[in-house]
Amino acid sequence: MKDATGCTFMRTWLLTTCLAAIAASAQSAPNPTPAANNVPVPPIQLSIPEGTRVPIALKQAISTKGNQEGDAVYAETTFPVVAPDGRVLIPAGTYVQGRISHVKRGGRIKGKAEVLMHFTTLIYPSGYTVLLPGSVERAPGVDKSSVRDEEGTIKSDSQTGEKVGAIATGAGSGAVIGGVTNGGKGALIGAGVGGAVGTAIAMLTRGNDIKMDAGTTLEMVIQRDVPVDAAQVPANTGKSSR
Repeated sequence: MKDATGCTFMRTWLLTTCLAAIAASAQSAPNPTPAANNVPVPPIQLSIPEGTRVPIALKQAISTKGNQEGDAVYAETTFPVVAPDGRVLIPAGTYVQGRISHVKRGGRIKGKAEVLMHFTTLIYPSGYTVLLPGSVERAPGVDKSSVRDEEGTIKSDSQTGEKVGAIATGAGSGAVIGGVTNGGKGALIGAGVGGAVGTAIAMLTRGNDIKMDAGTTLEMVIQRDVPVDAAQVPANTGKSSR
């Protein structure tokens, strides 16, 4: 009886001790983190507003003579774009990629040279990439040309004055030669022949090509609001080294 009673007591004591230890362990364990605290915090969003103008410089030469539709365009921002609250939206030194959508050489008789570019991508100094719709707003660095429509087509200026000058020069030279050789009558004939030659030269000469060397400055306009992740955009205006 003593052995049975002793065993029962021991079993009861061990069970009580184990339950007490489990209860103490449960009380000392840290409280579990609520599931809500594990939800990732969404990134702070900035927005480049529609209509924002961005000064850029070409990284490669483009011309209506040497390029064709579909060719890539590479450029770089030359000055930071800053929001009204002072937050940088696009730092200087951000790469810009695009494509040539349309290109045409100047005609011999009529038709001006023109080139249309659309910009599609911003690549920040950190490598962060943003898709966008952008077009040329102004082309201050392109000689003898201007932006003529809402799409941003760069068109060469008219050469009418230059061609009229070529015709007049040809007529004048013919008149001088004809006058020296045959007097007044010869001058009239020479003027007619010279004018015809000048006209032929003017008609056979193509209009000015549009030429943009590397470094040519353009102004890009953003065509719709573009969201950007604030954590990926540097808060300073300095150009980062690559």
